Amino acid sequence: MSLLSFLLGEKKKTASVAKERLQIILAHERSGRNPGGAPDYLPALQRDLIAVISKYVKIDPSHLKVDVARQDNLEVLEVKIELPEVTR
Repeated sequence: MSLLSFLLGEKKKTASVAKERLQIILAHERSGRNPGGAPDYLPALQRDLIAVISKYVKIDPSHLKVDVARQDNLEVLEVKIELPEVTR
């Protein structure tokens, strides 16, 4: 965010803010702060995702699951969202 847009009060789009949050969280976890255990940011990430998605689609919070899986040298962030059926 530029200084000018900050001073003028321009708001970022929700998607870009969410993307930045995910990048910060993933970078923080990759630093090895919580090796071997389940990441402690998952509940907060799940709440944030529910809040953002609920702005666009009505979902049941129990139908959103967030998990981190380790595959070889990679960490995979898995997000499963069950969306309601669209009636026409």
